[in-house]
Amino acid sequence: MAWPLTARAQQPREEVKHIGVLLPSAADDPVYQAWVGAFLQGLEQLGWSEGRNLRIDYRFVGGDPENYSKYAAELVALAPDVILTSGNLMVDRLLQVTHTVPIVFAIAVDPVGTGFVNSLSRPGGNATGFMQFDYSLSAKWPELLKEIAPGVTRAAVLREATLTAGIGQFAIIQYVAPSVSMEVSAINLRDIGEIERDVAAFARSPNGGLIVTGSAFAAVHRDPIIATAALHKLPAIYISHDFTARGGLMSYGANFTDQFRHAAAYVDRILKGEKPADLPVQAPTKYELVINLRTAKALGINVTTSLLARADEVIE
Repeated sequence: MAWPLTARAQQPREEVKHIGVLLPSAADDPVYQAWVGAFLQGLEQLGWSEGRNLRIDYRFVGGDPENYSKYAAELVALAPDVILTSGNLMVDRLLQVTHTVPIVFAIAVDPVGTGFVNSLSRPGGNATGFMQFDYSLSAKWPELLKEIAPGVTRAAVLREATLTAGIGQFAIIQYVAPSVSMEVSAINLRDIGEIERDVAAFARSPNGGLIVTGSAFAAVHRDPIIATAALHKLPAIYISHDFTARGGLMSYGANFTDQFRHAAAYVDRILKGEKPADLPVQAPTKYELVINLRTAKALGINVTTSLLARADEVIE
């Protein structure tokens, strides 16, 4: 009778690994909840389970810039085996406080140009992950906006002017805009109240539209940005499905839910001993076009059958 008890007592306990998660949103943001859910699902499929062989500490910035550096330092101080994050500001703040803790970014813009990695194929440092897009994607936004709303001759571009990625996106849009007979101007993403006032001023002149570029600020404040576009009846194009699903007119970009799910595979490999320096940064293999017909109807836009046929998803 003693033998099975002794044998059971001698079985080694499974080692518990430690993951940190740093995100720019509030903890109850439904879109980020879905993205984190996809990440956790990916981990479970790879044999990781919180409470059994995994411990996870979360920090949610909640859109407050003062929390970026504070929470990055807090998380690094906990000495996790790896940190999952999203957005250039998050990656930047983490790299300011650690060059040893492995970092996996689910979403980042131009990680080479921003200095996060040495190259896409050989990151070389303690960070790797998944690109938000190639800059060439930015060229499609004015083209698609013009196609869905041919009357648009002016577009306000919402961008983060303090980020390399924000400058780069606007530069591409500005270069392409004349080819579709569109004049563009920039609205900086700093304060949501300021954005609402700037968009209201822009909307006083006719034939306007909005291009909302990729940034953590836009993602965190997506609902008031969408509401502002609707209030002033401005056709708008966004970077991801999450905007269109919540009332935006059109989006064209990568599937970020998938990128969080794929990030789980990189976290798994790091937990098993691989180094971020040797894991190549991955670019999206496909961009999705999503159109919200309810919003189009509210704006008085008749979407052409050819554009609908090219859409990956139509929300009715």
